[in-house]
Amino acid sequence: MALVTSTEMFAKAYAGGYAIGAFNVNNMEIVQGITEAAQELHSPVILQASAGARKYANPFYLQKLVEAAVLTCPDIDIVMHLDHGPDFETCKSCVDSGFTSVMIDCSSKPFEENIAITKQVVEYAHDHGVVVEAELGALAGIEDDVNVSAEDSAYTRPEEVQEFVERTGVDSLAIAIGTSHGAFKFKPGTDPKLRFDILDEIVKNIPGFPIVLHGASSVPQEYVKIINAHGGALVDAIGVPEDQLRQAARSAVCKINVDSDLRLGFTAGIRETFDAKPELFDPRGYLKPARENVKAIVRHKILDVLGSADKM
Repeated sequence: MALVTSTEMFAKAYAGGYAIGAFNVNNMEIVQGITEAAQELHSPVILQASAGARKYANPFYLQKLVEAAVLTCPDIDIVMHLDHGPDFETCKSCVDSGFTSVMIDCSSKPFEENIAITKQVVEYAHDHGVVVEAELGALAGIEDDVNVSAEDSAYTRPEEVQEFVERTGVDSLAIAIGTSHGAFKFKPGTDPKLRFDILDEIVKNIPGFPIVLHGASSVPQEYVKIINAHGGALVDAIGVPEDQLRQAARSAVCKINVDSDLRLGFTAGIRETFDAKPELFDPRGYLKPARENVKAIVRHKILDVLGSADKM
């Protein structure tokens, strides 16, 4: 339908007990795979670019790819979102270039500094009709420019959320309740559990407010096996249990981020194609199955995890 902000999207998701998928994009095939799945399932969707993706693809290329997705997917609403904006200048650049949503991530900074920078971004973004996501707590893991050790990670403190939201005027809040960035999440034999007790306390303190989960990839093992067959080192990686993500989506979590799953599926598609056709040199020959893997992952997330199908 249009390039929109997430305001109405999140309000409907909160009331309806589902979440919107926020999928990281880096190139044309990934954008196509995500939006084709969303269009077929009549699901709203968020296309998000990290600072690393903007450096890789060039901001102008990413912007035009999202604009093309809007034109070719007329039945759905799409948000163009900056993921993990590290500073005011990056967020301002995205606001000025047509993003409808930005994230300012100062979660590694002291509480007062996080508030001050977030408020600065909110004031500028709101003046331009753009919404803002911020983060409290620190997720472990590595994703592009975000690198937080397990020792430096911290759960969100529920007693801080109301003050943070009220003083910054932010539109949604990313929290840390046990997810982590990247494919290396939990070791086999462990019993990974999201801290729903923390989520419940946060909801009590900011009722009705949209919550975001980062680092929520589930690391599909069929793709891990393909990558490991080629010397990969993902054998010890398992992801966030999808039944727990479904539970979060039925609560106050309105946005769930997915990146590593797409990377795994995309890479596995290419490697599997070269296994079958080592002589192949036409990029279309190996990028098409990679794109189809992305589409299959997004369809699964929308139907079986997020619950956002037919929500347009």
